[in-house]
Amino acid sequence: MARLKTMYNADVAPALMKKFNYKSVMQIPKIDKVVINVGCGEARDNPKAVDAIVGDIGKITGQKPVVCLAKKSVANFKLREGMPNGVKVTLRGERMYEFLDRLFNLALPRVRDFRGINPNSFDGRGNYSLGVKEQLIFPEIEYDKIDKVRGMDICIVTTAGTDEEARELLSLMGAPFAK
Repeated sequence: MARLKTMYNADVAPALMKKFNYKSVMQIPKIDKVVINVGCGEARDNPKAVDAIVGDIGKITGQKPVVCLAKKSVANFKLREGMPNGVKVTLRGERMYEFLDRLFNLALPRVRDFRGINPNSFDGRGNYSLGVKEQLIFPEIEYDKIDKVRGMDICIVTTAGTDEEARELLSLMGAPFAK
C-alpha cells in the first residue's frame, strides 16, 4: 500500500477533522485524481515525438497515456482536425498516491534552485495545478535516452470545497509549499 494513503488514513484525516470542525467523516476532503498533460506542438512535423512522450509518461506514471487529437483545424498553427497534439493520463487510487509520493519526495527536490511550489496555484474550488519544466526530474527517466526536454502540467483534483481546505490537505500530505 502506498505510504501517502496510509498516512492520509492515520494522520491527515483526523487533523483535518479537528481543524475544520467537520461533523461527519464524509466531509473530510481527499484527493480524487491526478491528471498529467503534455502538450506537443511539434507532433505535426515529427510523428515520433508523440511516441517518445507516451514512453516517458508511461515510465513516470506506470500507466499508458492517451494521445489527444485536435478538435478543430487552425490554419495559423498548421493544425488539422484529428492530428495528435498532446498526451494525457489520469491517475486514481494506488497509482495516484504512489505518483504523488514520488513527486513530492523525489522529483521536486531535484529541481534546480527549488524553494517550494507556489501556494497560490489553486483554482478557487480546491484543485491545485503546477507545471514542471523538464521530465528529467523523475528518477525513471534516463538522461541519455530522451530525444528532447519537455515539460508537463500536473493537476491535483481534490474533493475540498475551498482553497484553504485543499492547501491544508496537500501540506499535510507532504506537498513542499514555499513559505
